[in-house]
Amino acid sequence: MTRMLIIGPPGSGKGTQAERISERLGVVAISTGDIFRANVKGETPLGIEAKKYMDAGDFVPDSVTNKMVRDRLTEDDVEVGFLLDGYPRTTAQVDYLDAILADGDQKLDVVLQLTADDEELVKRLLGRAKETGRSDDNEAVIRHRLDLYHGQTEAVVAKYADRGILTQVDGIGGIDEVTDRVMQAIKAAQSA
Repeated sequence: MTRMLIIGPPGSGKGTQAERISERLGVVAISTGDIFRANVKGETPLGIEAKKYMDAGDFVPDSVTNKMVRDRLTEDDVEVGFLLDGYPRTTAQVDYLDAILADGDQKLDVVLQLTADDEELVKRLLGRAKETGRSDDNEAVIRHRLDLYHGQTEAVVAKYADRGILTQVDGIGGIDEVTDRVMQAIKAAQSA
């Protein structure tokens, strides 16, 4: 059984690697964005609440996000493990996730952080924006998102590093090359 998180800056390949890890380990990949979209689409009470913030361009508050994650982690498909992508983003969310897992007598096995140089990420994201025609992804916006990531996640990463479950993997390189590094790091972390 594997219970893990994947953390990384925008453009580091988290989504791609999450899918590959999910397939190889046979665990469900859970993206916070997917949880939001499913709740909004299903018009659940939490989805209706979240939509108000999302429509205003605001962050969905922890109180709503935490409840959505708690609900998602009670579904049957997480019994054999899971890979969380996009949560927790704050130390308060780390504490909440700890409480959710403790309720089920569980804990995280590994926290995988994809690392990458900001300049490389800016180039990668500008290229992706050009390919997809996303006008909202200009250099200023990308750098702001990277600053937010660094500001939000440093404390989260430090907390997991203190627990000895943080594994860092270089996210730059070919997709297969990164996947190989990721799978080796997970294997090493699980046997430690």
